[in-house]
Amino acid sequence: MPGRATATTASSTTASAGGSLTNQIALFTAIIATVGALFAYMGGATQANAGLYKNNAAIKKTEASNQWNYFQSKSTKQSLAEVSRDLTPNEAEKAKYQAKIDRYEKEKNEIKLGAEKLEADATTWDKQSDAQMHQHHRWAQATTALQVAIALAAIALLTKKKWLEWGMFATGGVGLVIGALAVLHI
Repeated sequence: MPGRATATTASSTTASAGGSLTNQIALFTAIIATVGALFAYMGGATQANAGLYKNNAAIKKTEASNQWNYFQSKSTKQSLAEVSRDLTPNEAEKAKYQAKIDRYEKEKNEIKLGAEKLEADATTWDKQSDAQMHQHHRWAQATTALQVAIALAAIALLTKKKWLEWGMFATGGVGLVIGALAVLHI
């Protein structure tokens, strides 16, 4: 029965080649799924950070606006003191109003410095938020590429098409490269 042995050997070779392909795709899928889960976590974390930083920027902008309103009230009081000084004939009253004018001017300068610092802080928070959103997009792109690679792996497993296997590896590689870009903040 030499014919039977040859058929069994050929069948065994085909099965082991198929098993090797199956094992290779299964291992690839497990690794890519794990990396994809990490990328998805990082994407969520950076998106949450972006929202938090944007919220901090809004708080600083509100605080700056409050300071500018306070500045405006001091300007109004200063203007009223200037009009009062100019309209009063009494020199003692003029000196009293001039002292108020000088005090308001000093207070306005202090308020202005505080408001400008708050505006600068808001700008810094906005920039940090934008950077986190950019990084979030990179993580999302990487995760998407890895999910496509996993889908191609399933199709390659079912169809036994070599070009799908290569597509799976290529798409997984693209996902890993994009993930590396996210790590490097590029």
